[in-house]
Amino acid sequence: MSAFTLESIRAAQARIQGRVHRTPVLTSGRLDELAGASLFFKCENLQKTGAFKARGALNAVLSLTDAEAAKGVVTHSSGNHAAALAWAAKARNIGVTVVMPRTASAFKVASVERYGGRVVFCEPNHKSREETAARIGAETGARMVHPYNDLAVMAGQATAALELLDEVPDLDAVVCPVGGGGLLAGTAVVAKSLRPGIKVYAGEPEGAADASQSLASGHRTPVASPASIADGLLAFVGDLTFPEIQRHVDGIVTVSDAEIVAAARLLLEVLKVAVEPSGAVSYAAVAGGKLDLAARRVGIILSGGNVDLERAPWAPPGRV
Repeated sequence: MSAFTLESIRAAQARIQGRVHRTPVLTSGRLDELAGASLFFKCENLQKTGAFKARGALNAVLSLTDAEAAKGVVTHSSGNHAAALAWAAKARNIGVTVVMPRTASAFKVASVERYGGRVVFCEPNHKSREETAARIGAETGARMVHPYNDLAVMAGQATAALELLDEVPDLDAVVCPVGGGGLLAGTAVVAKSLRPGIKVYAGEPEGAADASQSLASGHRTPVASPASIADGLLAFVGDLTFPEIQRHVDGIVTVSDAEIVAAARLLLEVLKVAVEPSGAVSYAAVAGGKLDLAARRVGIILSGGNVDLERAPWAPPGRV
């Protein structure tokens, strides 16, 4: 795959169709009232493996030639992509190694192992993750499937937006979370291709605001020590994802951890869906009134639902 276009995204949709869920789009009069807008929630928290990552991982794995697949795949990830790639590799019956930081939660490690993935631990920093995965790839010949900076992964992830715009074609805006930028880049390409006047926004944790800083500065600007309860969004935007974000995204706003927790709790109480902190960042951006969406029709991608119930952020200690 050499180009990232609506056509490549439609090809990804055809490739993974029937193997992933077409997740529901939910609405709530109460949440509409609170936001002063009509909200349409694309529930990727109900996706295979509990997150949109299943789409990109599966498209990447199914795109491999038989010769490439025979050598297996490798990646680095602290959570949802790790489980998604292990699941996708199992579906094709190929080997998978996932490099995870030694500080990764037992909940997330167990998810990878449940799908048959081999876990190799590394130091909890981006450099160690990259170097360990590269070493394993060199030693085994396994194909690297990057969590977001990969055209096949990006195309698969973009199919969530393709479904959303198919179901609700007259949206005025769409909002998703941003970490490494794969979901945002894909969402933006789909939205602007199908509905040129639509606005595309993202929510980002205050403690990991590299995407918003990069968009403002015009070049990729890393955060030295990203930290947030939304641990799935601590990645640095990629050199493949950022150009698409620059071209198509209308704005990125930051939200505090307290706002993220409040959004996740409200989604559980009102919409009756469990959304992990990273997945709730998009709604937090809307609920906080940081975007001009009054009286608009707004699609919101809830990107994941892998909540560790032992550490559920909205529950007081001892009440889980």
